Amino acid sequence: MIRMANANPGIPQCKNCWKWGHSTFSCRIQGSKCIKYNRPHKSENHCKFGWCCKANDKINPPCLETKKGELCLHTFKYTNCCGEYQVDATTCPFWKNQFNKEWHQKKYSEIHENRIKSICSAGNKEIK
Repeated sequence: MIRMANANPGIPQCKNCWKWGHSTFSCRIQGSKCIKYNRPHKSENHCKFGWCCKANDKINPPCLETKKGELCLHTFKYTNCCGEYQVDATTCPFWKNQFNKEWHQKKYSEIHENRIKSICSAGNKEIK
């Protein structure tokens, strides 16, 4: 007997903003964000627009420009969990829990609460 396969029950990861929980087609941002830098440029243009790949002799140690055709070797903080890997890495806890909707909801609630707390504490510092 032949049965139809179930659709992928996993939580989608958007290829525009790289967040979990919605597909690329339903993303609300205009354009796309870089997979490494999470800034408004396509990933293939990272070395051209990413701050880490531009020469900067004013910092210590000076940063050399990433040569054309070479890959960016800099480390990044992933926007969802602050891990030091690219947003689509299989080592990411979000990726490892891609079939656990409750885990994702809990994590995004924690992230949202932490952002609100940091915004509030930053606002209180300015008032004092």
